Amino acid sequence: MDTRFTPEQDHIRRTLRELLRKRCSPGDVRAAVDTPAGYDPGLWAALAEDLGLPALALPEAYGGVGDTSATELSLAAEELGRALAPSPLLATAVLVAPLVTALGTHTQRADLLPRIASGALTAALAVPGTDLATVLALTGEPRRDWAGGGRAGGVQAARRADGWRLYGQVGQVLDGHSAGLLLVAAHAGGYARSRTLLFLVPGDARGLVRTRQTSLDATRSQARLELRDVPAELLGDEEADVGGALVRAGDVVAAVLAAEAVGAADRILELTVEHALRREQFGRAIGSFQAVKHRLADVYVQVQAARSAAYYAAWAVAGPTGLEGERVGGLALAQALESLRTAAAEGIQLHGGIGFTWEHEAQLYFKRAAGDELLFGPVHRLRAHAAEAARLFDTGEVAV
Repeated sequence: MDTRFTPEQDHIRRTLRELLRKRCSPGDVRAAVDTPAGYDPGLWAALAEDLGLPALALPEAYGGVGDTSATELSLAAEELGRALAPSPLLATAVLVAPLVTALGTHTQRADLLPRIASGALTAALAVPGTDLATVLALTGEPRRDWAGGGRAGGVQAARRADGWRLYGQVGQVLDGHSAGLLLVAAHAGGYARSRTLLFLVPGDARGLVRTRQTSLDATRSQARLELRDVPAELLGDEEADVGGALVRAGDVVAAVLAAEAVGAADRILELTVEHALRREQFGRAIGSFQAVKHRLADVYVQVQAARSAAYYAAWAVAGPTGLEGERVGGLALAQALESLRTAAAEGIQLHGGIGFTWEHEAQLYFKRAAGDELLFGPVHRLRAHAAEAARLFDTGEVAV
């Protein structure tokens, strides 16, 4: 296996880092999250139109680059994580686009994917409840009735003479308040034929109420959706393997999120080292004290290990020789989230008093670490499910 990056991959990293250095300073991030959209449309246009980030890993026939690898997308996510850049990339290109590609009809793919690839259409995945990580099979196997419906809550789909209608409520939808397209998971059929289907709902659909929620990590906008007799279009057909598509997408999501967390951890470590070299105590820089050196060295080792795991997960998703079928995204995500949590906590500690202030950017990285664990973790559940899936502690049956 050749683990070296190609010149094109190195170019993506350099170009994206330079763009974010110019247009995504901490002040720019704070200004962007306070806008109605929750991100800078100008920066998103540059990411989508100039760099073509949403087109990564989309089929060439639909405006993508023709590469099914998640490696380039993970490298881009690492740079976006360094800057904590708020953008619709995760919700649109990582959560929704693979599901449309896998389950959509030819007409749906031809209509939606080119607009997603160009950045003209943003999208969000609406999964009832707070079990997105479980639905993606990262922290457990989803229940048969995970989409809810009726008295169980969630969203219910009903077939009418003029098509499908949706009823219910969904919370914690990433970018749900601003997305042009919503992909809503809903429960359909009675008990005997109970099943979960995915439906396409325009952001301006009649009967749809979208409310932006206050979230711990303001750089990841979340919304509550209320669906009141909302007309919807079924994605694919009623026999679509929704559960299988979500599981397959889950490993890509985990690999991209792991790379993003590594980028954030690497950046807060850089900021902490810079501060330790400047801040003086007892007439010398605090970075010269052995105890501080050891703490920073421990964080550095943890971040580098997480980076290796994230890159391996991205290559495993790409499917090079020897990696086909491996589902290591959950483990990589666990290690990356743990490294980000450690790096952010140590950053605040070693920054001292200013690390706790609202004005300093250290708190933004700490909130990203905590917010991602709430959305896609926690770490111990990611590891426990990976161990269970690998039958790591299965001793087998004892013959009598």
